[in-house]
Amino acid sequence: MKKIAISLLVTSALASGAVHANVGDYAVVLIHGFQPGQLQSKPDATTVTQDGAAYWQNYWLSQTDARIDWPSHERIADKISTDYLWPKLKELSQNGTCQPGCVLVTHSTGDLVARYLLDNQANWLENAGLQPLNIVATFDFAGAGGGSELGDLAVNIAEGSGTWNSLMKSAIAMWLGETPTKDNTGVLNDLRVANARQLAALPDSRVPRIRFAGDSSDYLGTTSGFLPGNDDGVVASHSSCGASVAGDYSSCSVKVAFNGKLTAQSGGVSQFMPFHYPLLMGSDYSHSSLIQQAHQGQVTTATDSVTMLSGQAIKPETSDEWYWLNGSYYRYVNGSESQSISEIAHSYL
Repeated sequence: MKKIAISLLVTSALASGAVHANVGDYAVVLIHGFQPGQLQSKPDATTVTQDGAAYWQNYWLSQTDARIDWPSHERIADKISTDYLWPKLKELSQNGTCQPGCVLVTHSTGDLVARYLLDNQANWLENAGLQPLNIVATFDFAGAGGGSELGDLAVNIAEGSGTWNSLMKSAIAMWLGETPTKDNTGVLNDLRVANARQLAALPDSRVPRIRFAGDSSDYLGTTSGFLPGNDDGVVASHSSCGASVAGDYSSCSVKVAFNGKLTAQSGGVSQFMPFHYPLLMGSDYSHSSLIQQAHQGQVTTATDSVTMLSGQAIKPETSDEWYWLNGSYYRYVNGSESQSISEIAHSYL
């Protein structure tokens, strides 16, 4: 194997997540993803906060300045916004948390929640006589902003529309932990592909949405049969990469595969939603492991660099490796042989 190095430059946590990480020059604000158990339990605000802290405890909880917690049994444009987003936005503005610049770190449906936030936060805060948040970028892990076909499937099963075989019900039950009913679909309705792509689809905000995508599954492939193209077990690549349209995609890039192989990707994403930029991909990372500290294999770059709204460029250092067994080159991010994708992303802050 021949290696060619290519340098590209480079508490009360339960109460609010304010553990003051002091990461670089930016404040880090976490927005968690869908929590299936809340569909049935319908937690109160205190439990939502507790669940929000538990969601990030494997790594990011200790790296943050604030969190925005929200309940999965509600809808984004309804109570999630009025009862959870707005109070937190007001608090962040009054505290000046984002004056030096904020980076929103999102996971899964948190990507969609963030898009709605970015489209509205300036108007909401200005109308209240408050300073809008200075958000310089988002780091979106396993982003569900393009929706998930599993959301469509779950809602259809809950509503009893169509004929559903045991394999379909088994896949949804494995993902959710139960078979949904019409009384407990909540944010699953927002996760339906068409609905997700219509929610704040063209926000005025120019904040870069920097993407981190995986291509493995925690469900032994059971759910992947219902997701087009490559997927992380919950969302397909069209969503995690930020593709402009839903489809059957094999990579977030037309030049490199999820496993780092440098070869033309006829099924790679070539057009993206506004200001969506896939940065890192990992073929061994699943939907949940993307935000954990555990190392799950080497990762590659979908693009050479991304610039945040502050003007700071993120340029991962990479190395190209030649494998004589197949005569192919593979590109890997330096350090990814031992660091998790979240640890690498954190280093960019």
